[in-house]
Amino acid sequence: MRVSLILSLAACLAIPSMAMAGAQPPSKPVAAAFYSGKWYEIARTPNSGQRNCEAPTTEFTAKTAETFSVRQICRRDSATGKAKTFNTSGKIVAGSENAKFSMNFLGGLKKQEYWVLDHADDASWAIMATPGGNFVWLLSRKPVMDEGAKTAALARVKALGYEKLVFPQQPEA
Repeated sequence: MRVSLILSLAACLAIPSMAMAGAQPPSKPVAAAFYSGKWYEIARTPNSGQRNCEAPTTEFTAKTAETFSVRQICRRDSATGKAKTFNTSGKIVAGSENAKFSMNFLGGLKKQEYWVLDHADDASWAIMATPGGNFVWLLSRKPVMDEGAKTAALARVKALGYEKLVFPQQPEA
């Protein structure tokens, strides 16, 4: 079961999409606190690795100033469905002002870089993408975003060139 989740995530990273030719580089520095605590996935580009994935969360735990562990949880078919958990590690890309990081998959056989393209000034939400522009995620510190903040964040996602999004269920706050 764990191997299939890992393989699904790795496949998701390898499948190209028509989103855009490449993500725009991050627009501002990211506080180190980004890599600590839980993020709830509000929206994402469709991808095979997260098919039927509801109530997805990513929890970062800092190890050092540059490294962290990651625990991702996905519930199958509903926000209360069976949980699948994926654990990995990551590292902030040097010289990126914390706006770029990489994570290891398949026991370190696959490494994927991610960019924090934008975030709220109060760090309540963030837009994360792969550098190739194939995948994007809107993350929030709360499972349900304030409608005004959500509207503004989604407008920013669309301004970055991502049109096709899915909105996974999250449990009510």
